[in-house]
Amino acid sequence: MTILEVKRVSYAVENKKIIENVSFTVEKGEHITLTGPSGGGKSTLLKLVASLLTPTSGDICLEGNAQSTFLPNDYRQEVSYCFQQPVLFGRTVYDNLLFPFTIRKKEFDKQKACDWLEQAALPAIFLEKEITGLSGGEKQRIAFIRNLLFLPKILLLDEVTVGLDAKNKEVIHQLIHTLKEKDRTIIQITHDTEEIKQAQRLLTMEGGKLSE
Repeated sequence: MTILEVKRVSYAVENKKIIENVSFTVEKGEHITLTGPSGGGKSTLLKLVASLLTPTSGDICLEGNAQSTFLPNDYRQEVSYCFQQPVLFGRTVYDNLLFPFTIRKKEFDKQKACDWLEQAALPAIFLEKEITGLSGGEKQRIAFIRNLLFLPKILLLDEVTVGLDAKNKEVIHQLIHTLKEKDRTIIQITHDTEEIKQAQRLLTMEGGKLSE
């Protein structure tokens, strides 16, 4: 079943084309790896799919419905974007893991949060840990968990393993594997040779154009 359609999408800034006439479809449960040279438009494409940017032309559809028909917050709960550099806020890990519950007007589920912490090889006591005391890899794991507390239909990963040591990279890989087992759809940007070798489906972005 097709979950995402990108139809003749272009994006320009001050008449400079960043993305040009890109089209592709994604099936439910697919894991797509997106690669290509820096500056080729990969992150811009992911931000368009995430509705963080608006196409200059063309259409993006989620399960047959145009992106423009969704309220932004509703859409972003179904299509979740994970940044290359983790963005944490507040004072503690708890503040960050509370946020997905708050925006859905739900009560915080401590057990659920602790279960995901455990899957990310972090103890439950991390809930009270101040974010200023976290390593880069720990920050990335917390940001990743924040996206997973309510599993989106599509998870967009923008080079989330770049700069991580082997241990942190392996934890992220395990979390991605867990998502694949749950039949979630993933589009992942990477330059990592091993990740590219293991790609289920590989798309290459260069000069704003897409090839497969």
